Amino acid sequence: MIKEKVNTSLTFEDFKTEVLNDYRIAIISRECSLLGRKEVLTGKAKFGIFGDGKEVPQLAMAKCFKNGDFRSGYYRDQTFMMAIGELTIEQFFAGLYGHTDIDLEPMSAGRQMGGHFVTHSLNEDGSWKNLTQQKNSSADISPTAGQMPRLLGLAQASKIYRNVPGIPNADQFSIEGNEIAWGTIGNASTSEGLFFETMNAAGVLQVPMVMSVWDDEYGISVHARHQTTKESISEILKGYQKDENTNGFEILKVKGWDYVDLIATYEKAAEIARENHVPVLIHVDQLTQPQGHSSSGSHERYKNAARLAWEKDFDCIRQMKLWMIAINIASPEEIDAIDLEAKKEVFEGKKAAWNAFIGPIIEEQNELVAILERIAVTSAKKEEILRNAATLKSIKSPLKKEIMVVARKTLRLIINEEDKIELSNWITDYIKKTQPKFSSNLFSESDKNVFSVKEVLPQYPSDATEDTDGRMILRDNFDAIFSKYPETLIFGEDAGNIGDVNQGLEGMQEKYGELRVADVGIREASILGQGIGMALRGLRPIAEIQYLDYLLYAIQIMSDDLATLQYRTVGRQKAPLIIRTRGHRLEGIWHSGSPMGMIINAIRGIHVLVPRNMTQAAGFYNALLECDEPALVIECLNGYRLKEKAPLNYGEFKTPIGVVETLRKGTDITLVSYGSTLRLVEQAAKELFEVGIDCEIIDLQSLLPFDIHSDIVKSIAKTNRLLVIDEDLPGGASAYILQQIVEQQDAYNHLDSKPQTLTAKAHRPAYGTDGDYFSKPSAEDIYEKIYEMMHEVNPSKYPSLY
Repeated sequence: MIKEKVNTSLTFEDFKTEVLNDYRIAIISRECSLLGRKEVLTGKAKFGIFGDGKEVPQLAMAKCFKNGDFRSGYYRDQTFMMAIGELTIEQFFAGLYGHTDIDLEPMSAGRQMGGHFVTHSLNEDGSWKNLTQQKNSSADISPTAGQMPRLLGLAQASKIYRNVPGIPNADQFSIEGNEIAWGTIGNASTSEGLFFETMNAAGVLQVPMVMSVWDDEYGISVHARHQTTKESISEILKGYQKDENTNGFEILKVKGWDYVDLIATYEKAAEIARENHVPVLIHVDQLTQPQGHSSSGSHERYKNAARLAWEKDFDCIRQMKLWMIAINIASPEEIDAIDLEAKKEVFEGKKAAWNAFIGPIIEEQNELVAILERIAVTSAKKEEILRNAATLKSIKSPLKKEIMVVARKTLRLIINEEDKIELSNWITDYIKKTQPKFSSNLFSESDKNVFSVKEVLPQYPSDATEDTDGRMILRDNFDAIFSKYPETLIFGEDAGNIGDVNQGLEGMQEKYGELRVADVGIREASILGQGIGMALRGLRPIAEIQYLDYLLYAIQIMSDDLATLQYRTVGRQKAPLIIRTRGHRLEGIWHSGSPMGMIINAIRGIHVLVPRNMTQAAGFYNALLECDEPALVIECLNGYRLKEKAPLNYGEFKTPIGVVETLRKGTDITLVSYGSTLRLVEQAAKELFEVGIDCEIIDLQSLLPFDIHSDIVKSIAKTNRLLVIDEDLPGGASAYILQQIVEQQDAYNHLDSKPQTLTAKAHRPAYGTDGDYFSKPSAEDIYEKIYEMMHEVNPSKYPSLY
């Protein structure tokens, strides 16, 4: 039984009103879960995962959640979202049905299954709202613990806003850094490395984060004894407990059915985090999951009778009812009346959501049926068309897919009839209207997307006599960036004190401070998360991953969280994070890989930029800071000591994104490459020219987006031959490049020879100079490949080398 603890700052009537309102929200949420499962089982919804059993602790969390705060949560937080006023019954069911209207289903317009929540940080045009005037939730993702890295950055943003002066429009994103980032996670998901990595980092950074673990003893069907040492996350994290003279975090534990203790615990946690910027872990145990994990199974299969009986007795809503009756908050009859009214309200909300969802589709169904019945009158295929119309008409709750299947199959029947025009036009218009509901906003569609930035060329002194190391160009450009944009900051392994491993940030920490140019631990996933969270709150972070090969530690976060953010929120949230790394050709398996095929196919939604030198790279950073999109910039590892001309206009020159550059004009063959390999391509082209082969060399500069002006096909129209040189594995980025050129740009129309690729060997590169030579394309490989292609064209002029 819950013990009595009354907030003496409220009158009993005020207290009673507040408690009854909380109870009403809990009951509405529970009824949504119960009715939601039925909607799945009857086929109206595809899948359901609900927050039943977690209602009462989420009410307590909501009480301490203030305007400006951010949630980074777990797909069972529906009660919390209802309690802060950001989820209605109709919206809950619209999400379950997958409604594609963002006004009716504001969580993702049907792009994510129910249980994934978000608030809108952006106006429809992509401009920022004032985040301090609303309660905020970052967009959920399904991968377990995937919300953790982002949570770290959301909390760190408060620390930055509190301690870094001069950030423009800071009051739009923070009130002197007083915001808390609230995280939630299921107890089983704390087994993920992302949880431990993030919690460790939060303890190091000392950021205002409150992390709630909803503990119901199971992860789907697997008991906690198989998940967590000692079966208790708070027990095994005791070493992280903050002492008077150490960093770390506070650890609190509370029973999930104890309404009053939950409120007291959350108030204590909020005070610690908000005022002192100390992270807090709240272990909420003794929770239940009345309907099991999801609509795909029953928990009776794996819970014994004793556990099921306990869950029935200690259901948090039941315990709250007993407490309310015990202290005369409400009589059993009054509670029954609330329950009955909630059931009615949820049923009516469900019905309204279903009608709003199915109504427009039925109109489309009827529209197509009418067309089919009309064209059947004069068609030789009358009976088949009418049969299709009848089949479609008989579907009580049609899907858009079912409408399109009938329309397109009918079109095949009348391919040689004049009346096909009406049906053909209807299908074309329907696809044009419908497809964007499922495909828009992969990249920014605002006026600050990457294509809005105009190229600005580097300016050079007329009397320059000496070139400088490439790293110096980066360093001086970063200096200009940090001066120009107070909201920028950079962090990574060795990025601070020593100025990064290649000295591209030399002296920057001393000049701009440890918060803006920071060293971090070896923890790539949460480095990315720091960047995502801070970018979600209006800062312009640059997250540094020391080497391209180490990006694999963070690729899941990049792929599942950052890359999908604008898409899964239909452009209502953005995180314009810049990811800085270095890669290509150095020494050995782990420091010279170029897994570009994996990267570009995993992170669609993030731009991938591959500059061949540091001036190009600096220009990309300058351009990206004027955009509202995330990007990965891969600097060339072997380019930091190579000499380049030093520009005069640091911080101002901009490399165009998605635009290729022709490095050498030629007439015989088009060579396409990027990054470090271009230097070898240029060397081979010079040697080939001596034997009469004239190569045109094109630097891609960026892989995503790809050659937006289709300049490569213009070159092929002249040379009629194509070779893609790539240091990725066979079939990696080279396959993507060929697809873009040959299929998207229709280059096959101009080819007189088979388009070919020259790539690295299928294995990772071996160690040392010889390892590089025999693992990746060499100048000799490039020379001989091109020569072989020209031998096929003119064997008498170019006799076989071998």
